[in-house]
Amino acid sequence: MSREERLCLALDYPSGAEAIVAARRFGPKVGWLKIGLEAFVSEGPTLVAKVAESAKVFLDLKFHDIPNTVAGAVAAAARSGASLLNVHASGGRAMLEAARRALPGAPDRPRLVAVTLLTSIDEKALADLPIAGHPEGIARRLAVLARDCGLDGVVCSPRDLPSIRSACGPGFLTVVPGIRPAGGEAGDQKRIATPREALVAGANILVVGRPVTAAPDPDAALESLLSEIESPA
Repeated sequence: MSREERLCLALDYPSGAEAIVAARRFGPKVGWLKIGLEAFVSEGPTLVAKVAESAKVFLDLKFHDIPNTVAGAVAAAARSGASLLNVHASGGRAMLEAARRALPGAPDRPRLVAVTLLTSIDEKALADLPIAGHPEGIARRLAVLARDCGLDGVVCSPRDLPSIRSACGPGFLTVVPGIRPAGGEAGDQKRIATPREALVAGANILVVGRPVTAAPDPDAALESLLSEIESPA
């Protein structure tokens, strides 16, 4: 992958108009643009097609429901023009298998990945949930489940990459949020890494939002990240 193909810029804006302006500004410089819940709920599927004119779209809606409902949602999302879709791995085997079956069999179909644990979930947050174990071990088990159900990869914390790579092999797609430049603020993310650390650990696609879009000079911040991606060693 080129350095641009490894970077996904999150268009986490409250309105579709802002997202489209940012897509046109940054799309030629990155491989992917991410549309999340806020913009999608505000604007609907038409936003995906508009953003896809500038770069490939990662539609980050994290479907998690009964198998039939998720299958229908995945099929609809696939028609929107997105190239990458996601579901929650914790929805279980039947839901994951239904999601995968909902996609067409063509080689150019959207890729489907499963969210393991959110990067905002650390050991302290897990203590409030009925989930036993360490974040890394939980993420590994969910990644193996997603692989066994035929999904293309996972969304995971950079901290979980070595374990997931070991369990699922080099061909398993890893989409990695929680990326912060060296010295950057963590914000509401807990389990984070620099671009260099994530790539060395086995990341395929790095998801970055506020470190670029909220920077005083977004273009300079983006170029700095791309430079880090180009020289991970």
